[in-house]
Amino acid sequence: MPTPPLLALRGVCKRFGVVQVLKDVELEIRAGEVVALLGDNGAGKSTLVKVISGVAPADRGVIEWEGRAVQIRRPHDARDLGIATVYQDFALCGNLDIVGNLFLGREVRNYGFLDEVEMERRTRDLLEHLTTGVPDLRAPVVSLSSGQRQTVAIARSILGDPRILLLDEPTASLGFEQTTLVLDLVDRLRDRGLGVLLISHNMGDVKALADRAAVLRLGRNNGFFDVNTVSQEQIISSITGATENVPRRMAPREEAW
Repeated sequence: MPTPPLLALRGVCKRFGVVQVLKDVELEIRAGEVVALLGDNGAGKSTLVKVISGVAPADRGVIEWEGRAVQIRRPHDARDLGIATVYQDFALCGNLDIVGNLFLGREVRNYGFLDEVEMERRTRDLLEHLTTGVPDLRAPVVSLSSGQRQTVAIARSILGDPRILLLDEPTASLGFEQTTLVLDLVDRLRDRGLGVLLISHNMGDVKALADRAAVLRLGRNNGFFDVNTVSQEQIISSITGATENVPRRMAPREEAW
């Protein structure tokens, strides 16, 4: 029997008022792979991320974790499973240094006092595994480049050893060198066995990094692709609707909600 994916969505639906944002969406993420989530503005990508991260729970459908049905009703549920999210705005405190940002809200204490030495050691060990050229750990985050801030945001998200990482447009505001830094970082995360969901509009990043691509159009699946074998034009056609490729559901499932 094949190993089930880390995370699988089966027939997920989400409505806000009278607007049906997601309709029967399917998605699978396996350990050690990068899945690109693509679609035009309004396709439902951000809502799908909110469903997976517990910010906006699904109305109907099944979410499976390693083959068993689970419910993600709150961000706490996602974190307990091992799902971490890095949003496009980084959500960092610019006036705090790197160590302070990584351990904000989960500070290490020794006999009731902050253990700054231990937190700095863990921060350095983590960044050295993720990237080259570790910046000054005591520099305020506001002084870092956009690429370095993205690295800090990703490092903070994996401090709790997640198994799946959701990245929302991680290179949208970065230059070439900074983009290369972040893409190298994501590649290292894949090598460490994490499953990564990459939300991006940059087809160059997708072709360079992703293993598979899932396209949403108007809140529905409009194609699954092996990035190594499909052309960029085929993916773009699916995004724009030039080709309608709504897949059949992967397998019938009893709905959990």
